[in-house]
Amino acid sequence: MKYILFFLLLIPFVLTAQQKIQTVNFAQLEREWTAAGDSMVIVSFWATWCKPCVEELPEFEKLNAWLAGKKAKVLLVSLDFPKELKTTLIPFVKRKKIKSKVVLLDGGNPNVWIDKVSTEWSGAIPATLLISPTKNFKDFKEKQCSFEEIKSIIHSLLE
Repeated sequence: MKYILFFLLLIPFVLTAQQKIQTVNFAQLEREWTAAGDSMVIVSFWATWCKPCVEELPEFEKLNAWLAGKKAKVLLVSLDFPKELKTTLIPFVKRKKIKSKVVLLDGGNPNVWIDKVSTEWSGAIPATLLISPTKNFKDFKEKQCSFEEIKSIIHSLLE
């Protein structure tokens, strides 16, 4: 009986974690930045199995905190396998206490959508896409980025 009660009390926490990470296809992901209006979107493509990506995540968390109240948002796009959402991605996000919005891309064949992100992208991660629709600005970085590097790029765009 104690175990059943414990399990029932645990369900809301598990469901809350799952609700924070939505699985999206590429068209849904693309809408995240095309429907941003006058807000800038900083998109980081990463995976839990990618060491440079994991090392970079605190920089994006710092950026997310710095952007609070500004017309900009950070979107962390996980390229982990969709079948690992519950076993790997959700526990990872929870353990690392990630506050930025995280989505899991189930984009099918990457060769179909990589060029839509950037024709410069070889498909390697980490990769970062910066988009400001109102400033007609788009920049792409296929490398590990620092908070200062991204901040310097977007600082003038937010003013």
